[in-house]
Amino acid sequence: MAACTIEEVINEHTEELMSIPGVVGVGQGLCDTNPCIKIYVIKKTPYLDKKIPNVLDSYKVMIEVTGEIRAQPKQ
Repeated sequence: MAACTIEEVINEHTEELMSIPGVVGVGQGLCDTNPCIKIYVIKKTPYLDKKIPNVLDSYKVMIEVTGEIRAQPKQ
């Protein structure tokens, strides 16, 4: 069986990851020039370090603190 693409892995796990309190986004990025999964959080906590895996389906996972994400009002 062929390995899943990073897009497939993200699609498969986004709902589960977004259900973790404090997670505000999931996306694809680069970690040391390699594709990785980025988990955007309001604030890094020991709880999130424990709940968010370091690797998903062979792709490295990085936690990135963004703060709360809100839609911008129409101008």
